[in-house]
Amino acid sequence: MTPTDADHALRALDEALALVSRDPRPGDASGTGTPGNTGPSGDRHRATGWPQAREAAVRAGSGIRPRTHRVPLADALGEVLAQSLEALTDLPSFDSSAMDGWAVAGPGPWTVRPGGGVLAGSERPEPLADGEAVRIATGARVPAETTAVIRSEHSRESGTQLHADRTVLTGQDIRPRGQECRSGDLLLPAGSLVTPAVLGLAAAAGYDELTTRPRPRVEILVLGDELLTEGRPHDGLIRDALSPMLGPWLTRLGAEVIATRRLGDDPAGAKALLAAVTDSDADLVITTGGTASGPVDHVHPVLREAGAELLVDGVAVRPGHPMLLARLGDRTDGRHLVGLPGNPLAAVSGLLTLAEPLLRALAGRRQRPRYTVPVQGEVPGHPYDTRLVPVLLTDEHAVPLRYNGPAMLRGVAAADGLAVVPPHGARDGQDLEILDLPWVSGGCFT
Repeated sequence: MTPTDADHALRALDEALALVSRDPRPGDASGTGTPGNTGPSGDRHRATGWPQAREAAVRAGSGIRPRTHRVPLADALGEVLAQSLEALTDLPSFDSSAMDGWAVAGPGPWTVRPGGGVLAGSERPEPLADGEAVRIATGARVPAETTAVIRSEHSRESGTQLHADRTVLTGQDIRPRGQECRSGDLLLPAGSLVTPAVLGLAAAAGYDELTTRPRPRVEILVLGDELLTEGRPHDGLIRDALSPMLGPWLTRLGAEVIATRRLGDDPAGAKALLAAVTDSDADLVITTGGTASGPVDHVHPVLREAGAELLVDGVAVRPGHPMLLARLGDRTDGRHLVGLPGNPLAAVSGLLTLAEPLLRALAGRRQRPRYTVPVQGEVPGHPYDTRLVPVLLTDEHAVPLRYNGPAMLRGVAAADGLAVVPPHGARDGQDLEILDLPWVSGGCFT
């Protein structure tokens, strides 16, 4: 079967399944209704549209009362400022030389002061007399009465005399005190991400510690009896692809992964899941699998027993439509659970749809800027749902990758991002929104 035939076959299968499970209600312009589906309580429900699901995740994370802590500079990397960064001193705190060369006073030529020059970090130098010059290093405090600094390459010595090879302007190559900021100036507002550059600025401004919002704590629960932790798949068993992937992925999203555990599909596994949901001190519990309505799918019953509030119960997106978002506890201090489907690419879809926007909001980070790229070639679409398709980004296009089935990781492993394909597909050259993968876009600093 050729790639084109395979795409057509996949599209035909999706359409057939959609006709069985979907019955968009009249007047539903979005086409995201799923009244044919049955929820955990047996009630008919409609899947949340993909954009609305992401917005719900942002709202959920934004409503939580933020935690803060004060940490040394090195420990603040990748966190968000909980307090504004204000200058503790003038920067620079003294007039300094911007170049290696000569500090001079008055018009030239100048008499070279005998002895050593002025070095960075040295004590306050003696003032210059009119017509005098002294060697000076970059960053060194300029002597009082200095009118300019002449670069070494723009000067020449003749005995004890210094001559300039070009016109000397008053104040040239001197960094005046307070050029960058004055004490008390606002350098960065609260909510700014602490990047390596921010650490440098904070250090230059005199900070040893910063008050930040800590990384959201995440516990990962991988559900399933069919998963192997080593060796090749055999006898109906498959390798656990999610445990090795989710922890590093969530870390790159700025989370602190406090545990990754595997739970079975038996009653003991359901009991352990309930204990984790009710007792975990994580800000976010991530589960994999068990979000549908199968005989061993425990997530919905456990959430009911725990008194959780379902914020998103199914999303109109392929792959990954059985994903969910639940609130555990109250609205301001509560924790959350994101239920990911068990198929690997479907789980990636859930990460990008629900987990990433939620985590960014919990951490106080702004959401990623949206951007579009024209797609190369036609992309098949689902009749009613959004599709997320792995793509490779070139200088001009987003190139869809072939291996994009719910259980496949081959495509996303080679991808730069996932393209958001609207219902019914995209034509060649159509602009599609791109969801960056965290290691391609830089992710969080860890």
